[in-house]
Amino acid sequence: MLNIALGAMEYGTRIGEKESFALLDAYVDAGGEWIDTANCYAFWQHPSGHGGQSEELLGRWFASRPGVRERVKLATKVGCEPLWPGSYPAHSEGLSAKAIETALETSLRRLGVDHIDLYWAHRDDRSTPLEETVAAFGKHAAAGTIGRIGLSNYALWRTERMRGLALEQGVEGPTALQLRYSYLQPRPFVRDHAHDHRFGWITDDVLDYAETNPAQQLFAYGPLMSGAYENRPDRPIPEAFDHPGTTRRLQALSGVAEALNVTHSEVVLAWLTSGAPAVTPIIGISNHTYLTTALRGARLTLTPEHRARLDEVW
Repeated sequence: MLNIALGAMEYGTRIGEKESFALLDAYVDAGGEWIDTANCYAFWQHPSGHGGQSEELLGRWFASRPGVRERVKLATKVGCEPLWPGSYPAHSEGLSAKAIETALETSLRRLGVDHIDLYWAHRDDRSTPLEETVAAFGKHAAAGTIGRIGLSNYALWRTERMRGLALEQGVEGPTALQLRYSYLQPRPFVRDHAHDHRFGWITDDVLDYAETNPAQQLFAYGPLMSGAYENRPDRPIPEAFDHPGTTRRLQALSGVAEALNVTHSEVVLAWLTSGAPAVTPIIGISNHTYLTTALRGARLTLTPEHRARLDEVW
């Protein structure tokens, strides 16, 4: 299987049903396995101000493709759905036991499935005791309605505390982390203000944590920085990456891409998936050109020399 995940965030809103179905079909036929969504996708694009459109579209896709559910691993999230239109991020559903139970039931119904392979806490909820959140996830894992538990946009110390609480309670603990990551690195202390995720970055600390805890799988969102690697004038590299290290890394990236006769994005994906620890990039694919690039990158093998050239730039 390919070590990439298809991000279905805008399927059912910006990306219409016909095109979404075609992309999903092509991804699975090419050997793609993971499909990632959330119960709040995409509330900011829908007139209702609430999410659920992506899950509903996936449910229609599963219903129209008998047998395809068994070919994929399905991930969705809980925690960021607005309580009322316009209330995010100040007021969202959170991660209380009641919120998790209600959201899970709704997601299963929308998707038309009996279980979620990987259920993410979309962001930390400091207003709910960790013990309650851990117990709630553990309850549903024991019931079989969710397989693995993942944490997205969490501080590492909170992740480890949840693992400890799960051990104390004798329930399933988190085995996956989802954060923002790419080949270019932002300046220290940069926060993801656009998404209100203070701890939304994979840092060297996170890489070390995952490398020494092999059960923790790393997923990365935003790995291609919305097309910024391809020198698109409408997709500039974000200001958070404006520092000398970016210049040096782009030079190394260009050298490797030219040597392999591939795009920058393909090299970035190959670099992510072949590292130690390996990272599973989540690709928000909106057309078949982007899908082709993602598949090529997932299949690209970097030589040790090319890998060293990319890694040695700081």
